[in-house]
Parts: sequence; C-alpha cells; structure tokens
Amino acid sequence: MSVNLDSLLIRQLGPADRDAYFQLRLRGLKAHPASFGQSYDEALAKGAAQHDATLQGSAAEGTFLLGAYASADAPLIGVVGLLRYKSDKERHKANVVGMYVAHEAAGRGVGRALLSELLTRAARVDGLRQVQLTVGSRNDTARKLYESLGFRKYGCEVGALYVDGVFHDEDLMARFLS
Repeated sequence: MSVNLDSLLIRQLGPADRDAYFQLRLRGLKAHPASFGQSYDEALAKGAAQHDATLQGSAAEGTFLLGAYASADAPLIGVVGLLRYKSDKERHKANVVGMYVAHEAAGRGVGRALLSELLTRAARVDGLRQVQLTVGSRNDTARKLYESLGFRKYGCEVGALYVDGVFHDEDLMARFLS
C-alpha cells in the first residue's frame, strides 16, 4: 500500500466508525499480542460495543479515538486513542491507548502523524498537563518514535503482560504538555 503523507487524513472516530475500528483493532491484537493489554479472545468476547463510550468521547474533554486513512475514500489504516483520568486528583493526566498501524502502512510515517495529532489535540484540553503511555520494553521502534515526540521513560513494570507463557516488561513513559 502506498501512503502519501500529503493526502493522509486523520480524524476523530465516532460511533459510525465502530466496525472499522474494531476490525483494525482485532488485526493489531492478533499480530502483536505483547503490545496490548487486551487479548484477541477477550476483545472478541466483549465485542465492538466495548468501544462505544470512547467513540462517543470528546476531544475537548480529553477522551477520543483518532483514525488514519491514506485518503478520504480509503479504509482505516491506523488508530490511536487518548483516555483522560476521571478522578479529580488525576484529571491532569491522560493515557495514550491502542496505538496500531496496519502492517501494509507501517514505516511510512502514519504512526508519527497519528501521535502528533493526538498531542496537538491533547494540548487544547483544559487542565490536561501530562500524557502517559506504556510500551513493550523490547519494542525499540515504538519507543524511539515516542522519544522523538518528547516522551521520556520514568519507570519499568517488570512482567507487565503474560502472553503465551512469556512475561513481557513494559516501559512507562510520559510527556508534559506545554
């Protein structure tokens, strides 16, 4: 698949995008089980409706999903979400979740474009000061992308995920919004 960043469309996903989002998420869960907290089987069991609240989220409030398309009439090729903490004492923070770019579009700048747009929108959220994420400690490609966009490691959760009989560590990263 050819991806021209000049024609790349990134937009907030809504309820009408649920099925396309869920199908791409399932692809990510199956292809990279150590990169997500939810398993493929868990996702199937819960179904697409588990994402309804996030798909109805508000960029102004700090909870939303973004989707990337090679062009306006092309299928969804990448996703990333932001989930803001709900409690009064933690509302200054939000988590990057569900980052995935389809293998046919990987390595072409789609992930960087998605995350850059997420950070731009996050910076507009009233009271939001910090964006956090976790990344597999051995996922050098993703970690380098996050570092290039200002995220810094502040810890490591040893044995964070247990996938197919193997424990996987996750690096904890954060970026402060200016």
